[in-house]
Amino acid sequence: MTDISVTDPEKHPHLLSVKNCFIRGSIVRYVQLPADECDTVELQNASRKEATLGKQSAN
Repeated sequence: MTDISVTDPEKHPHLLSVKNCFIRGSIVRYVQLPADECDTVELQNASRKEATLGKQSAN
């Protein structure tokens, strides 16, 4: 992600200097994305594809 910001700087002051990052799902609890910058249809399709691939590899 690029040009990130911290919503609670008092709780997470160590992240104030971070502007770009890679998100690992097991580490991050919440990510807020502006609705007008997020293609929800594409996100849903990618989630379905990932879930399908996960089920196939489990068999």
